Amino acid sequence: MMSNSVPVIAIYDIGKTNKKVFLFNEAYEVVYEKSATLPETTDEDGYPCENIELLTRWITESFSEITELKAFTIVAVNFTSYGASFVHIDKNGNPLTPLYNYLKPYPEDLKKKFYGRYGGEIMLSIHTASPVLGSLNSGMQLYRLKYEQKTVFDQIVYSLHLPQYISYLLTAKACSDITSIGCHTNLWNFPQHNYHEWVYREGLIDKLPPVFASDEIVKEIIFSGKKIRAGVGLHDSSAALIPYLTNFREPFVLISTGTWSISFNPFNSSPLTVEELQQDCLCYLTYHGRPVKASRLFAGYEHEQQVKRLAAHFNKQTDHYTTVKFSKNIIDALRLQPEVRAKDAASITVFPERDLHAFTSYEQAYHQLMLDIMSRQINATGLVLEGTDVKRIFVDGGFGKNPLYMHLLAEAFPGIEVYAASIAQATALGAALAIHPHWNSKPAPADTIKLMYYNTSTFQK
Repeated sequence: MMSNSVPVIAIYDIGKTNKKVFLFNEAYEVVYEKSATLPETTDEDGYPCENIELLTRWITESFSEITELKAFTIVAVNFTSYGASFVHIDKNGNPLTPLYNYLKPYPEDLKKKFYGRYGGEIMLSIHTASPVLGSLNSGMQLYRLKYEQKTVFDQIVYSLHLPQYISYLLTAKACSDITSIGCHTNLWNFPQHNYHEWVYREGLIDKLPPVFASDEIVKEIIFSGKKIRAGVGLHDSSAALIPYLTNFREPFVLISTGTWSISFNPFNSSPLTVEELQQDCLCYLTYHGRPVKASRLFAGYEHEQQVKRLAAHFNKQTDHYTTVKFSKNIIDALRLQPEVRAKDAASITVFPERDLHAFTSYEQAYHQLMLDIMSRQINATGLVLEGTDVKRIFVDGGFGKNPLYMHLLAEAFPGIEVYAASIAQATALGAALAIHPHWNSKPAPADTIKLMYYNTSTFQK
């Protein structure tokens, strides 16, 4: 009897808050979705962290469930998750430590010892394309284990970044992946395209499994009688870029907006300068191992804090900003006001220092907030644009739905086409597209990204 089940790829998309598994059909439509929110636990110092036992159980149990679904035949599986997170496994494949939180404060004395030994912060940051970020440089977590928990360190057979640990759970094959290694880990020497010398000197290289290509199949597994091709897994920021790299050949910048606004330029491979590092630039690696220059701005966080302040002052709902329409008249009037400079160089924008009593309405104050955010955004995006022939800027995430942000961005870059872009499940879709030829005989679809064009002629008074 012929089976009517639909061939699909399963994608695990593991975020800090939401854990999801999707099934995509050959047209890259989501045909099944399951999600969970797992409670956090704490590490031995009482610092909050992901509960690795719960996560492990959810992945293995949900995989058993989806392979039993009669309507679908899973032919492949791939994985994506947040970066800067290691799972250290013993000879039996069991985690030896908690999944330490990348926001956990890093000991100052150990940091000084490390950078003092290996050429100083500036030199090491230039080579590894990683600003000094403490635990967020995941290589530093492994270095810390060596000096603070030597007995545990000696028991580590492999240290796996989280996407590769999830792949390991189903394949029992330990791998490293270039997108995880290349994301501000301090591990990778970008000019030499290899692990940095310190990784060898400290013996960390023995804990890192072989690097597998991000667009290849790591192993074919047999599960519930089905042959399933498994990928190595990808860092989420690199995965989210893949639909754009698949759809667009002309040089572009992607501004991915959420808590952070990160400007990615996959067409800028020039080495990071000291000035760029000081302004929070870093490099990622694409799934083909090419450098992507990126700059970060804490703009979503700033927006979230300031709209609460505006709501309280003007007695409005917190989400009142969603009703504000772009007004060129308000913008023009605000630009005639004297410039305000931030007193604190570390502040995200100057807006927290503004007196809200100076504004006649919520709308006027909100326009000023967006002007202040945009002045910083222009600088951040400009850092990765420099010296490249970018034709388009795409904005996805929250600010892509914000008409003030989009109009002001289009005005700031008049020689470049500016688009709000939306993709359903961009990160999961990217992980599926990474191994497209290994599971899908149809051409990759060209219509997964919905675009809305903004230019100065669309401005209204």
